[in-house]
Amino acid sequence: MPQIGWFEILIIVSVAIIVVGPKDFPVMIKKVGSWIGSIKRYVNNIQNQVTDISDIKIDKEDETNKTNDLNNPKDKNV
Repeated sequence: MPQIGWFEILIIVSVAIIVVGPKDFPVMIKKVGSWIGSIKRYVNNIQNQVTDISDIKIDKEDETNKTNDLNNPKDKNV
């Protein structure tokens, strides 16, 4: 995966200032930051839902195993 260094960031910012203009550049940066924040919250929400689903599945499997152990004891002497 390519890495972006400080020089590349400086070039991107310089081109953005020239294309957008210095007056609208702070507004654009704020809007892009808002979009990135929204995307991060959305991805985090999806990750939490997947984790919750996998936790529920693991808990369900544990309950099934406990029920099977109670119905079929391994120690026949009891």
